[in-house]
Amino acid sequence: MIQDLEANKANAIAFYRTAYLGDPSAAIATYVGAEYIQHNPVVAGGKQGFIDYFDEMARDFPDKTIEFVRAIAQGDLVALHTHQVWPGNDQYVTMDFFRFDEQGKIVEHWDAIQGVPAESKNGNPMY
Repeated sequence: MIQDLEANKANAIAFYRTAYLGDPSAAIATYVGAEYIQHNPVVAGGKQGFIDYFDEMARDFPDKTIEFVRAIAQGDLVALHTHQVWPGNDQYVTMDFFRFDEQGKIVEHWDAIQGVPAESKNGNPMY
């Protein structure tokens, strides 16, 4: 099957935004396939592990924000580059990768998270 790259990018962003802003159950119900494989070591596996993690995050950090800087799709994968701002102005750059099934649903996730440093030896921004 040929993947719809633009739809996958839009769905990855909508999935992430929906979960991050406090409704992970809706994110799972709308955008996830029959299985969900999680590679982030602080999030339990499966759909319920994802829901539990993001429910806790929404409860503990309701004022966090996210900006989607770029989305790249290739084959059955979408990569998202984001800027997150948490309470106390803690800022993070994230890179998330999502694998889609043949029905256009998310079935696997990897990520890397880094704090935005106060200084940069090369003077280049994180974005």
